[in-house]
Amino acid sequence: MGSDSLSEESPERRFRTLFISDVHLGARGSQADRLLDFLRSHDADTIYLVGDIVDGWALKSNWYWPQTHNDFVQKMLRKARKGAKVIYVPGNHDEFLRKYYGTHFGGIDVVENTVHAGADGKRYLVIHGDIFDLVVQNARWLAHLGDKAYDFAIQMNRFVNFFRKMFGVPYWSLSQWAKLKVKKAVNYIGAFEATLAGEARRHGCDGVICGHIHYATIHDEHGIRYMNCGDWVESCTALAEHEDGRFEIITWTDPVRSAAPVPRVTARAA
Repeated sequence: MGSDSLSEESPERRFRTLFISDVHLGARGSQADRLLDFLRSHDADTIYLVGDIVDGWALKSNWYWPQTHNDFVQKMLRKARKGAKVIYVPGNHDEFLRKYYGTHFGGIDVVENTVHAGADGKRYLVIHGDIFDLVVQNARWLAHLGDKAYDFAIQMNRFVNFFRKMFGVPYWSLSQWAKLKVKKAVNYIGAFEATLAGEARRHGCDGVICGHIHYATIHDEHGIRYMNCGDWVESCTALAEHEDGRFEIITWTDPVRSAAPVPRVTARAA
């Protein structure tokens, strides 16, 4: 939907709030080009960057910073200069920014976590979520090992989709399919969601908005509204809040640029 000639001043869809997480700028698997395309036709008064926007882990091992990654940074800075409220909640891959809580970079606020006041009057804890991931916190070497395996899966996924595109078959995620077939991965997702829901309750909130596991969803299964933004590595999803307080997940993976709500997407403990 939309065209390349659309400017960021005249988006087709404008929301009260957009939540974007797990872009992983600096990693070869980042689909920053798709995110830039998404932002040409989607905008909001407030934008939350819910962690792992920059992949410091990847940059340390192999410097990779194409123009599209720089373009995304510049776009966020321009939005902040033009009056948008941009809030950055660092994750584990961009943990170097955790030294700067309470500071402002070009109009972007860096915070440990925050509470978003919804249009419907409900309060939502906004947090990346990695501090509740025992794999990352207690077995850091294992998390890095999993990160390498994930990168391999992404490369295989691109190979598969190259041929799917040749035959006119829609985009499909190999790693999404594989993980959702593994019982341990499914159990991990459920435990992560339940833990984050509990943290929202401790903050006196009605819900939680997070990222980290690359698994976009909106549900109330744990007695509280749980919303995960997904990622911009394979699923290419963002969480949007409408002016009436309604939330939806938008996916941006198809060449035809369809914007539609999606259920669950994928998982990654990284």
